[in-house]
Amino acid sequence: MTTLLNRRFLLRERPSGDFDPKVLQRVVEPAPVPGPGQALVRNLYLSLDPTNRIWMSEGDSYLPPVPLGEVMRGGGVGVVVQSNTAKFPVGAKVGGLFGWQDYALISDSGEQIAQVIPGWLPVPLTATMGVLGVTGMTAYFGLLDIGKPKRGETVVVSAAAGAVGSIVGQIAKIYGARVVGIAGSRDKCEWLTKELGFDAAINRRDADWRAQLKAACPKGVDVNFENAGGEIMEAVIELMNLHGRIVLCGMISQYGKDDRRNVGPGNFVDLLFKRLTLQGFIILDYVPRFPLAQLRMMWWLKRGLIQDRHTVVKGFDNAPQALTQLFTGANTGKLFVEFDDPPKG
Repeated sequence: MTTLLNRRFLLRERPSGDFDPKVLQRVVEPAPVPGPGQALVRNLYLSLDPTNRIWMSEGDSYLPPVPLGEVMRGGGVGVVVQSNTAKFPVGAKVGGLFGWQDYALISDSGEQIAQVIPGWLPVPLTATMGVLGVTGMTAYFGLLDIGKPKRGETVVVSAAAGAVGSIVGQIAKIYGARVVGIAGSRDKCEWLTKELGFDAAINRRDADWRAQLKAACPKGVDVNFENAGGEIMEAVIELMNLHGRIVLCGMISQYGKDDRRNVGPGNFVDLLFKRLTLQGFIILDYVPRFPLAQLRMMWWLKRGLIQDRHTVVKGFDNAPQALTQLFTGANTGKLFVEFDDPPKG
């Protein structure tokens, strides 16, 4: 009888500074067997996100840190291959926090984050991790609930060629804003302006990127959708208008710093002088509102108002090295791993 084997990446040690793939240990174990009320999911795609680095750290965030020796936490999409519950029948596609492994157990008790993906969706399965998944919902609620862009206002998006940033800019254009993106290469900047419709894009690796940013925002900045933090956030704050809004989605440039007390912008006092509003948010707070937002996003996607671009890394064993792309800027759009066939015993 063939035994299902489960490749897993365990968190071996806490990273210090930038993410190092060596902190993850690959092991191969027998796949778990579902008990009463449980189902076994075979992962098809693994989502790679900046929050992976946060979960590896010792301090709490919006979720507890991953314990040492445990499977690395991660979201993904899979298919049910064994089931003892009608809630997750065999063959159903599901999305959730299944971890960095070939197989994961889910149950009908609701203890794990797992949701059946409707088979009638007129989009590729990968879109459920991009524009219709947490990525798209982060862009949607962050921009519209907190940023509240108005027609004619200027919206600046950092890490604009990334999974969230690229969708933020496209939604802002739908709402009639002038959109300026900050990205990490000229190719990415061209993609933002020529294909996604951004009004301007700044290559942060250019020596005069600050001057370029100022020139691209002649009327100042009304909304800053912040994904990068650090000097980029400081530069945008300098250009913000009175009563501007800052949507603090992420600070990826700071995630490798172990001391969280020194990661804020140096010109934080400008929030007072300019009467700015800065609000951080965690997308899990918006889960009850996902369905309506997903319908709107799907409508925009089908009408061609939004593009959902992916960077796909094939082969689960390549996941740790692939994660480094988020911190070097090598990916464009949503980054995920496509699983190859798991080993068999």
